Amino acid sequence: MTSQSPSSNPSSDRTTALVADATTGGASSAGKTAHESVFVASGYDFNGGIDYPKILASMATAGFQAISVGQAIAEINKMLKWRLSDEPETTYFTPEDRQKVKCKIFLGYTSNLVSSGVREVIQYLVEHKLVDVIVASAGGVEEDIIKCLGPTYLGSFSLPGAELRSKGLNRIGNLLVPNANYCAFEDWVIPVLDEMLEEQKSKNDISIYCPALTDGSLGDMIYFHTFKNPALVIDLVADIRSIKTTRRLSDSAVYINTGQEFDGSDSGARPDEAVSWGKIRMTAQPVKVYAEATIVFPLIVAETFAREVERRKREGGEGRSD
Repeated sequence: MTSQSPSSNPSSDRTTALVADATTGGASSAGKTAHESVFVASGYDFNGGIDYPKILASMATAGFQAISVGQAIAEINKMLKWRLSDEPETTYFTPEDRQKVKCKIFLGYTSNLVSSGVREVIQYLVEHKLVDVIVASAGGVEEDIIKCLGPTYLGSFSLPGAELRSKGLNRIGNLLVPNANYCAFEDWVIPVLDEMLEEQKSKNDISIYCPALTDGSLGDMIYFHTFKNPALVIDLVADIRSIKTTRRLSDSAVYINTGQEFDGSDSGARPDEAVSWGKIRMTAQPVKVYAEATIVFPLIVAETFAREVERRKREGGEGRSD
């Protein structure tokens, strides 16, 4: 998840501050050291009762990946709250217009998240116009449609592939998708491709890009459709051109995945690698959470986007606030 807005200067080097505090005996029982940017490791005290917002807030000082979750929550809330009027006035915008200019938030995901229950979380974000652009894999598009046509079932990682194949079941981790769902998808999508020859529409004014649209079952359907009607043209280069026109350097970024950087993969890289490629601004403070997204993404949404929706309801607003 990335956003585009000017960001503040990076905070002081926490490691340097920590060493300085340790050598001067600056630790205190109040939770902070003598330096404002360094906190003592501490967790939630359940003797105070079960308070989920406070439990999530405590992750910021719990250590390890919990800290990254806390930082991700803070970074996304910064995206939601930022307005151009927060920055020094260097443009010709009126004060009213400056207040209306907000972050452009991009949400990217892969098909496995749509196959899982994270689909409903993404649906919530789109329903309430909390993101501006979606960039999905081909599977991220087709699995969303397939789940509208038939259910995905809970299974097990250890179910034998040969047995599942003989029963007409496809395994996605510990989820099961019947072959019948993909047959229903084919029956549904071919008429849609026919309609696309006449008209293409978007909903909620949220641009949806799928640069690898042909890499999946949807690509197969598009291929089969060309035998019936070769007139349909899907211009992936035009999509890329549109993305490049819409997107500039990201000022904020939150990654959630289990990828490691030692194999040189793009998904496993830390955000700092993206800085070297000019994808994230050098002054940004991006966050990577090393965790499985079905666990942490709903928690992060609960403390960011969902709170924004509740705030809007209290204020009687619609859509992302201006």
